[in-house]
Amino acid sequence: MFIIALAFLIGIVSGLRTMTAPAAVSWAARLGILPLQGTPLAFLGYAATPYIFTLLAIGELINDKLPKTPSRKVPPQFIARVISGAFAGAAVGAARQSLTFGLVAGAVGAVAGTLGGAAVRTKLGEVFGKDLPAALLEDAVAIILAIVVVTRLG
Repeated sequence: MFIIALAFLIGIVSGLRTMTAPAAVSWAARLGILPLQGTPLAFLGYAATPYIFTLLAIGELINDKLPKTPSRKVPPQFIARVISGAFAGAAVGAARQSLTFGLVAGAVGAVAGTLGGAAVRTKLGEVFGKDLPAALLEDAVAIILAIVVVTRLG
């Protein structure tokens, strides 16, 4: 049951920042924290994979601050977050022979993170009077939550 909660939480990370969760689980696999050998997601632990996902995550962190970046709630962005959450959740679940449950929990977490993150960021933007501080705070929450989740996997 604990592993499903972790899959849900990594899904929330995907809802906040699409590529942060795959980067985190890939680093966990590479560092031996997330045992994915013998699973369909073993490639997450390959030498280059964490670097690729990290570059994508950094690109997203930068892109998120640009004025023309569309809302996370429009279909392409929303779908990407759910797929990312399902993928990261599946990796968390696969380490404990619960790939399917992890996939579902990660997808549900991504929906919660997407909608909840958008609502909180809007409110914080109103409080701060501009969006950038709220966006940076959201970045920090996503990164910290990802670290907390992957350190609980071992």
